[in-house]
Amino acid sequence: MKIAIPIRDGRLCVHFGHCEEFAIFEVDEATGTFDKPELGGAPPHEPGRLPSWLHERGVSIVIAGGMGRRAQQLFQQYGIQVLVGAPSDSPESLVSAFLKGELRSGENVCDH
Repeated sequence: MKIAIPIRDGRLCVHFGHCEEFAIFEVDEATGTFDKPELGGAPPHEPGRLPSWLHERGVSIVIAGGMGRRAQQLFQQYGIQVLVGAPSDSPESLVSAFLKGELRSGENVCDH
């Protein structure tokens, strides 16, 4: 399983489409462990590009702060699960909390 988190300044970027880069974690589902993430600069912002870009990298889950409904639908078309409303925390903390079943979604700060 691969989990992607949009980041800015080393923390989750609250506005998904405005991130500087993505931290992509490869998770060993049998042990619930992960190594350091692969960091990749986000592609130029254009509608519909991020879902296909992350799909090409094998991502199956995106943890986000805020994401518009249309973007969420596009991710679903690629079979990528989206969790919105995550706090602006370090990517490692978010993945760890997700794997322990402790990640609590908050308010989706993006409504478009």
